[in-house]
This record gives sequence, C-alpha cells and structure tokens, in this order.
Amino acid sequence: MRLVIIGAGFAGMYAALSAARLRDIKGVSPNDLEIMLVAPEPTLVVRPRLYEPKPETLTAPLQDVLKAIDVIYVQGSAEAIDTTRRSVAIANGATTTLSYDRLIVATGSRLFRPNILGLAEHAFSVDQLDDAMALDRHLQSLARQPATKARNTVVVAGAGFTGIEAATEMPARLRAVLGSDADIRVVIVDRNKAVASDMGAGPRPLIEDALRKLGVESRLGVGVTELDQGGVTLSNGEHIESATVIWAAGMRAAPLTAQVPGERDNFGRLLVDRELHVAGVPNVFATGDAAKAACDDDGNYALMSCQHATRMGAFAGHNAAAELLGEPATPYHQKAYVTCLDLGTAGAIFTRGWDRKVEMVGTEAKKTKQEINTVWIYPPKAVRAAALASADPQRVTDL
Repeated sequence: MRLVIIGAGFAGMYAALSAARLRDIKGVSPNDLEIMLVAPEPTLVVRPRLYEPKPETLTAPLQDVLKAIDVIYVQGSAEAIDTTRRSVAIANGATTTLSYDRLIVATGSRLFRPNILGLAEHAFSVDQLDDAMALDRHLQSLARQPATKARNTVVVAGAGFTGIEAATEMPARLRAVLGSDADIRVVIVDRNKAVASDMGAGPRPLIEDALRKLGVESRLGVGVTELDQGGVTLSNGEHIESATVIWAAGMRAAPLTAQVPGERDNFGRLLVDRELHVAGVPNVFATGDAAKAACDDDGNYALMSCQHATRMGAFAGHNAAAELLGEPATPYHQKAYVTCLDLGTAGAIFTRGWDRKVEMVGTEAKKTKQEINTVWIYPPKAVRAAALASADPQRVTDL
C-alpha cells in the first residue's frame, strides 16, 4: 500500500508525521505501507516569517526527520494528478509517474495577483521564499541609490494580516538600510474602509494606534489601479512615488488543486468533509490551504494559516493511513482559535476566539509572537518517538 503526500509545508509535514505515527502504533512495516512525501526540496519554508529581514535563514530541513520516521522523500514538483488512474506525475528533470492508494493534497496557497497594469513587473511580495529574498535584496540596494521620495517610500497593498505585518516591520527595515535619519515613508493601501477588516472591531483600535506610532500612513477605501517604475496609482487618482510596492492582497489555493475534480470555494480550496476527504473524489484527501474544512459545528471554517494547517495535516495523515489500515477515522476539529499579529517595534497583539478577544498587547504579546515564530512552528527534532508523538491529531496544539 502507498500513501502519497504532495507538499512539504506545515500541512504536508504533519500529514507525514501523523500517518507514520499510526503506522507505528499498529505495528505495520514501512514496506507494507509506504508513505511518500513529494516536494521540490526536503525543506520547510517558515512562511509566516517571510516579512522579516534575512528570509534566506527562514527554512528548516526535513530530511533527517523524514528518515527518522521512515517516510520516503521524493524530490520533484507534482505536475499532474490523475484521480482515475490514481497517479501523480512528478517532474525533476524527467517526468515520472507515482501511483497511490491514498493521496493527500497539501500543496498550500499562492498570493492572488489580479490583472493590474504593471503588477507583475513592478511589485514585490513576501509570499514565497524567493519573493521575500528578492524584496530583501531590493531593500539592501536602496542604500546605493540617490535619496529621493521614491527611494524612501514603501507602499504595501493590502491591510490584512500579511500586509500589516509587512508594513509595521518596514520602518525598522528601511532605517537599517538607509540610516536612522532617513526621511522614510510607509503607506498601507486597502479597498476596505478599515485596516484589519477580518479581525473585527476589538483589536482594530490597537492596530490603528500602532500604525500611528510607527508613522505608517493609510489609504483606505481605495484600490491600486496601476504600477510603474515611478510608483503606484490609486483608484482615487492619487499617485504615490515609490521604488518599493509590496503586494499583499489575498491568497488562493495552489493551481495543482484544479486538477482534482472536486468542488471548490472562491479561494480555489477543495471542499472536504470532516474527515478531510475531497467531496466526491475517492481516495483523495486535501488539507491545509488546499482545503475548505469546517473547524466545528458552529459555522467556522479553517483559515489559510499555519495554525490551521498543522492541525489539519495531522488529521489528514491519520485518516488516510487509517483507511488503508482498516482503522476508524477521526473527524477534524479545531474549536480554539487565536491570532498573534506582529506590529514591528510597536509590539504585537494576541487575541483568542473567533470574536478576537484581545488577551495580550505590546511587549508581552511580542514575546509570544517570537516564541510562536521561532519555536512552536518549527519541525520536531529528528528523534523517532518524539517526532511521532508530536503529530497525535488529538494533541497537536490549538494554542
């Protein structure tokens, strides 16, 4: 029997750990149930941190962990899924075909880039590792350019979670490059009439106060209509001179999910049941940002976040292995929900619950954010017992 997992992000990593855990508990040989993880590199990109400087350091190796739990790493990019023949085409120089008995699609998400004039040519992002590294190189290069308004101005398009973290980190990043006396300017733009529109009214005044303290300007109720070498034009006609425009306006499921013949939501996520089967597609599970899954019976659905991906991955891996081993499945549930929003040198905000009740602010919340970012979300150590124990779906933390 063979279980194939596509993707080495948080969901894919925990799917592999959890499936190997159940196989180990049942005393099944790795030869009798092969678990394979397919990804271009055996590396976890710590994507929630890509708004930080030195993004090239924000990865964690997975090879030793996978070896410790007898998961086979397959290097390459999954290019095609054939759910009828139960196979995946893998490209790595040449194209090979990998058959499966169960498949877990954990391909994550990509930044949504609409058809806006100049966006592809002139915008940066913190979406993928290469994107964040390109932005970091660009920021470093600003020190070699003449001091102009455009050089000293960063525009962040999108005032959601990612946009706010990128914008509030930017004053410190710019001053580190241009000097403490540089006349820097950071502007955050969003079509909504308020920043952090998804976080609700509770934490918003604290976020707005942090933006003011950091000198981050807001342009709300307007969108970006055009980018060029000189800057960005907004829907109200305003043109902001800027050499650095960061696009952070929403996510979509990775394109490979379109090859699974299942129903999708408006983010491209595959609809799954509580056991994370893709609705109407036998033998295929989806998890993490590739799946729209109910967290509870109260109408809450998993978000495109590391927090949900780790727990969903653990359930998907467990349930896919359980089907192959004749064991009962465990319905995914994630009733607890927290947010921890970094606000640069202004600290952070920690909220709990879907109503985002603020529990910590400032330096206290910042310490929690740093612990989450540098400890909690990293892979377990490559010690078999500890690694497998970390993926018990009933114990994977709800924070």
